[in-house]
Amino acid sequence: MSAALIAQVAIGGLLMGLVYAVVAAGLTLIFGLMDVVNFAHGALLMVAMYATLLIHRATGLDPLLQLPLVALLLFIAGVAIYRGLIARTLAVRVNAGMVQIFVTFGLSIFLVGAAEFLFGSDFQSINKTLLGGRTFALNGIILPLPLVVSGIVALLVFLALALLSRTEFGRALEATREDHEAVALIGIDRDRVFGIGWGIGTASVGIAGVMLANFYYIAPDVGTNFALIAYITVALGGFGSMFGALVAGLIIGLTEALTALFIDPALKQIGIFVIYLAVLMIRPRGLFGRL
Repeated sequence: MSAALIAQVAIGGLLMGLVYAVVAAGLTLIFGLMDVVNFAHGALLMVAMYATLLIHRATGLDPLLQLPLVALLLFIAGVAIYRGLIARTLAVRVNAGMVQIFVTFGLSIFLVGAAEFLFGSDFQSINKTLLGGRTFALNGIILPLPLVVSGIVALLVFLALALLSRTEFGRALEATREDHEAVALIGIDRDRVFGIGWGIGTASVGIAGVMLANFYYIAPDVGTNFALIAYITVALGGFGSMFGALVAGLIIGLTEALTALFIDPALKQIGIFVIYLAVLMIRPRGLFGRL
């Protein structure tokens, strides 16, 4: 086993870890903002992938060029979900946590069921793309170009989220995260911030869905595995920590890749759970969590 092969697998794992981190970023933002775990997150990733597929079939527009459009569509969907469902659940005072779980889990079941009804359960894919079939080579290390570009896009998403924190809305978002009851006293519309926060979180998973559609299969249950990894990423990095989600995503992607290389591809997720349990035994709140 050559050093070049190990380096290639490790870099590939880090790039995939960036994709995991973007999927987890939406979960992190929503949880940090209003203490709600969105169990429909994986289903929304699936919606973004199907939206990319349908737009490509209808217009021929390459997935990479669809990024702004699908992100906008998912942003609108996120705001609508908040206005139609989540805002109502937040008003519940009895068993509020269970109500939030049932609402988001029920939404997930509905979206997956609707996808199966409309598209069937067969795997589908986008065959002809700008990035498809191309590779990126550097010093003997060869990587699929779709994965490289996905990693770059993921870094840009985290940069955009970091820049957002410097804006007036970003400061309002941070204030709402710190004390969403007190912000009303200084004139911040908590409901508006929550709605836009849901929109941004859903747009993030929409971007991840577009990039995955370049090289991953599309099916109604495609979001299940990514959602599981996203939950682990959020817990490992620390609930509510965006930087923690980024670091944890990289750790998980690297661990998964190296486990597949040295043990068995069929057991690649064992390494993820070993790292996850080891960290939480030492630091239950995650690497950068404040809870």
